Parts: sequence; C-alpha cells; structure tokens
Amino acid sequence: MADKSYYEILEIEKNASAKDIKSAYRKMAKKFHPDRNPDNKDAEDNFKLVNEAYEVLKDEKKKAIYDRYGKAGLEGGGASGSGMGGFGGFEDLGDIFDSFFGGGAGAGGRQKRRGVSPDFAVEQKISFKEAVFGTKKKINFKYKKPCKACNSTGAKDGKVTECPTCHGRGEVHSRQGFMTFSQTCPTCHGEGHFIKEKCSECNGKKYIEVNDTVEIDIPAGIDSDHKLRVQGRGNEDKYGDRGDLYVVFSVDNDEHFIRHGDDVYLEVPIFFTQAILGETITVPALKGTVELKLEKGTRDKQQYTFRGEGVQNVRGYSKGNFVVQIRLTYPKSLNSEQEDLLHQLQESFGIESKPHKSVFDKIVNFFK
Repeated sequence: MADKSYYEILEIEKNASAKDIKSAYRKMAKKFHPDRNPDNKDAEDNFKLVNEAYEVLKDEKKKAIYDRYGKAGLEGGGASGSGMGGFGGFEDLGDIFDSFFGGGAGAGGRQKRRGVSPDFAVEQKISFKEAVFGTKKKINFKYKKPCKACNSTGAKDGKVTECPTCHGRGEVHSRQGFMTFSQTCPTCHGEGHFIKEKCSECNGKKYIEVNDTVEIDIPAGIDSDHKLRVQGRGNEDKYGDRGDLYVVFSVDNDEHFIRHGDDVYLEVPIFFTQAILGETITVPALKGTVELKLEKGTRDKQQYTFRGEGVQNVRGYSKGNFVVQIRLTYPKSLNSEQEDLLHQLQESFGIESKPHKSVFDKIVNFFK
C-alpha cells in the first residue's frame, strides 16, 4: 500500500470532490483503525498512510502541489506544511508553500525545511487616474533561483555535515501508542545539516537573485491591496519551474475625488444664494462634467447621487455611483451696500434683526 498514490490509498478518483475525499478517509480510517485491528502491524501502517493521504488531499494547496509534482514536490514543506495558493485573480495571497530547494525525503516526505517560496509579491504604486481607467505598467523585479554552485545547500562545493540529532531529517519523532509525533529538530533548526564553509556564489543563501521585467495590463477599477497574478514569473524551484508573481497595488489619493469601493465622492462648494435659489451648476466628474440641478434651499453637506457614474467594478460588474456633497460658502466680508441689501432681504421675509421682547423674556425665564 505504501507504493500506491494517495488517491489509490483512499480508493478515489483524482477528480474527487472535497466531500468524497472526506467520506473515503472516514471509511478507510475506520477499516484500518488500530482499535479494530489490535496487534496488526500492517493495519497500523496502513492507518498512518490513510492519514497521510488525507492530510494532503483535503488541503487544496497541498493537493495542487501533489498533483503536479507527486510526493517529491512535498519534500520541501512536508504534508504538515503550508500549501501553494491557487489564486484566481484578485484574492488574498494566504500562506505560501515552503520552498522546493534542497533536501531529500525523510519520514515519508513529511519533513519541513526552510527555503524560498516559489510565489512572491511586489508592491506597485499607481495614481488615482490609472486605477480608475486602467493602464499598462512595466515592472522591474528580482526573482530567486537555486544556486548551482552549491546545489542549493549554501555550502562550499555542496559539502554539508549531517545533523547527528535528526540524522538529516530535520525533525525528531516521539511515539505514544500507535501515534507518532514530530517536531523541528532543536539542533539544526530543521535544516538537517550544518555548513562548515559558505558557498562564495550565494554566500550561504542557497539561491541567487536574477533581474527580470514584465509588462502588465492593469484593469480599470483596481484598488489598493488588490493583487494581480502573473503566472510563471515567480521564483524558480529545483526542477526549473517558476512560481507566480503577485503584484500588490497601492493607489495614491486624489486631490479632489475620494473613492470608497466603486463609489466616488466629490465635495462641491456653492454660494449660499445658489442653494437658496436652486440653481443648476456644472460639476466635474470622472469623465467630463455633469449638470446638477440644486433643490431650492439645499442644505450644507446635502448629497446628490449620479448612479452608474462611479468606478467600473474590477470584476466586470456594474459601475459605482458618483456622489456630490454640497459645501455652502458665505461671503467673508461685506460692503455697506451689500449689508443694506441683506437687511432688506431679511426684512422681506418678516425676520427682525433683534428677537421680540416677549420672546426674549420667555427664553431668559426658562433658565431661572
């Protein structure tokens, strides 16, 4: 059974769903459970293999690596390590699988080695306008590839000394009943070996950095913290395959427009008389201008919404809204003629400059 694939161990097809994988695991675990098979060494070994297979196939990230590279692909991170993400566009990066650099299989390929992730991210700053309308950008970056001079060991001529504690596995194991527990070797810290003299080519890093350039199309509607995957432009593994490059965007703020999701806000100053009269004003928008008919008596901070005039959703959904918020402005100084006119206007509405005595008295007496 040890020579079978994980799918054969669980007796499922390669395209089995997560539900089918879980169901098959329960069935096989029940079949080979030590409680049902006392003093049966074969059943105990099969039970471990069933658990090992399930630990990989239940995790989409580890499963993707296993499907592509087999058990050898898990040597760098083990069945208990993080998986390599299968990101489809603008999604969170999540945990990246430990590198494929160096090391052989140990304890069924479950050892954990430190190294370089095949996927990595770079930050790209863009302007507000570029984010709203989309653009093209040429990105210069460095990716990592295994050092051939030391065979990715970090040691001169690839000569390393095996750790006497874990004997090169990078892990130490303890057994309790039929269960085996493992932890990172405290002596070599998971490396499995020691380096007496560093490789002069990579200075003991196990990899070298290579300059690269890629031109990407940035879609309209991109926003800060969105990620764009560029397949095959990440770090190189020991098989010569490259992971993915993730471009993480940082969008500059605009001097006038404020973006919230796909909606865009603009504060527009208008004179108080325009608000009172309900005039029509021209407002700058993302594309050109829009005409805004003010309600008579428009209030300060009152908002007017133009639906579908915001930012194009990056996933292709409908556009957001353009929201205009009013800021009333007043004259900072008046000449004598303007003061007289305002007094006349005030009196025309029947408003006295000073409160009526009876009203004033009521207010004063209220606080006594």
